[in-house]
Order: sequence, then C-alpha cells, then structure tokens
Amino acid sequence: MPKIEMSAGDLRADRRLAFAEGLLAGGDIAAAADLMAETMPLVPEWAVGWLRLGEMAEAAGRVEQAIDAYQKASDLDPRDRLGAALRRDLLRKVPVIERMSSGFVEGLFDDYAHRFDQSLVGKLGYRGPEILAQVLPENLGRVLDLGCGTGLMGAAIRDRASHLEGWDISAAMLRQAGAKRTYDTLGKRDLNTLEITDERWDTILAADVLIYIGALERLVGWVAGSLVPGGVFAFTVEALAGEGFVLGEARRYAHSESYLRELLNQAGFNELMIRRDVLRSDRGRDVEAYVVSVRRAALKLGRAGEEAELA
Repeated sequence: MPKIEMSAGDLRADRRLAFAEGLLAGGDIAAAADLMAETMPLVPEWAVGWLRLGEMAEAAGRVEQAIDAYQKASDLDPRDRLGAALRRDLLRKVPVIERMSSGFVEGLFDDYAHRFDQSLVGKLGYRGPEILAQVLPENLGRVLDLGCGTGLMGAAIRDRASHLEGWDISAAMLRQAGAKRTYDTLGKRDLNTLEITDERWDTILAADVLIYIGALERLVGWVAGSLVPGGVFAFTVEALAGEGFVLGEARRYAHSESYLRELLNQAGFNELMIRRDVLRSDRGRDVEAYVVSVRRAALKLGRAGEEAELA
C-alpha cells in the first residue's frame, strides 16, 4: 500500500507544523490551531496537514473548523488511510459512516502487526478467542477465520478444525500468522467486498473483527450464503446498551443485542445464542462484548422431493 506523505514537501509548512506541535505540547492549543490554519493555504493538497489542523481545532473546541479540516483531509485521501472521515463523523450530531474505510483498517494493522500480540493480550488482557471458543461445538469441520490477524483465534480452535483458513486485510498481520504455522491456508481479503462463490465452510468465525464494521447486513448475508446448511457462525462485538450500532470515541463500533437478533433472524439463522462477557480492558475499564453463535438453517425437502433452502 502506498505510504502517506508525512511531509508537506514545503520546508515552510513543515517548520510551521513543528512549531504548532510545540505550542500544542506546551498547552497553547488555540495558538497551535491558528498557526496550522494560517499554514494550510500554502499547501492545500497536504492531507496530513489538514488532519493535524482538525485534531488541533478539535482539541481547542472549534468543532466546525475541525469538521471542515477533517473533510478536506478525507477528500485528499479517498481511501481514508488517515481515519479523517471517522474523526469527522464522531463530531457530527448524527453520524453517517456505516463502516470504516478499508484503507484505514489496513494501514492501522500493518503498523500494529509487530506488537499486536504483546499489546492486545499482554497489556489489555484480550480474551476474544478464549470466550468465543467456549461457545463452539467440539467438531468444527472446515473453518474460515475472518479477520484472522496474527492467528490468535486459529490457535484456540486448531485441534477442532479439519481445515483452517484465515483471511485478513493486512499483509503484515498475515505474515505474523503465517510464521506460527497454525493455518492450512491464509489469504488477503477485504471483508467489505466479499462475493459469494461455490466455496462453503462448516464454521465461520469473526473474533473482535466486526467492531470495524457498523452496518453488518452485507457481511451477514455473505456468511449466510457461504456456510453449509447447519453451519455455525460465531463472533464477538462490543456491546451497546441502546439500539442499532454506534461509532465510539475509540473509533470502534458497538452493536446492540436487538440489532443483532433482528439481523440474524432476517438472514435465516437459528439456534441463536447471545451472552455478555468482558472482552478486554481499555484505559483501565472493562470492554464488554456480546458473544454470539448461530446456525444457518438446514435444508428441508419440498413436496416434489427437491431441496429448498430456508436461509
């Protein structure tokens, strides 16, 4: 993936950013934002500059200025690798983004891959694979691990799978998973663009992955069409006490139980199990999750003896 240019390519702008960062570090937030606002007309095509202006303006409490700056950064980086569109959406009274951009998620985990296990498990007490494995049947058959990351989920259920395949958007994460030799097959895939094929799995898993997707309709539809009849879909999501789904300040989506139940029912799943558990910690607080397991409806014989799918 092409790198984002951190420098403006203009020495004056780079020096002004450095000075603005110094003002920000010294607590003069308004002056930092003012300096960046004066700087950006010199380099109007600099996405990173607009992002930093947005962050400084937001810190100064200038919401409209921050939204405008984030919008400009997003326009200059259509893949939103900087996450500017997410920052903009969090400032809106009514958020409109239903999923994180693939470019942002890919860049995030490419940068995070080398320290992922140590940070997530060692420091934050992440236990997604552990609690998800507890709700799964003993024999999982052919398993697909969506957003497999470094392979933590695969390691938790390897001995219960006849074939284990992992997909992730981050090449760096896949290299970490490959080094562990847990999976039979690994592939680089974007969960936002999956298409149903003739390939079917007995079990599809998504441990702490759907927090990067708000509206789950498309992915759940893909899962329903990619499982064998009677196949299992199990996943974790951060728990939302309200309705629908929301994008939180930590730039992760949380989903409500009512949203999940209605969506999975409409997609033709049955044997729904939802339980609440602690997924990990974040800033000293427990992050609660819904642990979900469902089955794709089995096939029934029609009057003419032909199989008709319920899902």
